[in-house]
Amino acid sequence: MKDWSKSWKGSKQPRKQRKYSYNAPLHIIRKMFSVALNKELRKLHGTRNVIIRKGDKVKVLRGQFKGKSGKVDKVSFVRRKIVIFGIDLIKKDGNKVPYNIHPSNLVITELNLEDKKRKEKLGKK
Repeated sequence: MKDWSKSWKGSKQPRKQRKYSYNAPLHIIRKMFSVALNKELRKLHGTRNVIIRKGDKVKVLRGQFKGKSGKVDKVSFVRRKIVIFGIDLIKKDGNKVPYNIHPSNLVITELNLEDKKRKEKLGKK
């Protein structure tokens, strides 16, 4: 891949920052999906953020659905968006369409700890 380099240190130029994130492979994009934890979870687990997963409960911080909460229904690394159950757009014909939200606009309020590896990783800190 000529478009993307893991050793890239950063730039002040937004075009280069965008190029880095748009051309990143999926295993790096996954790391970009870390979402901040609320204050209680920060104290409990000793970390500021966690990679979001289906089943986590989140609160929206930005946009037209600010303040609403719900469970994560779908995480799309390719589209770089998250779908939350219960947060839908209503079209003019009356149909409901799931609303895609960027992970930077969310805060995790409750973690899905069904996965043993995730539980271990959070328990170590």
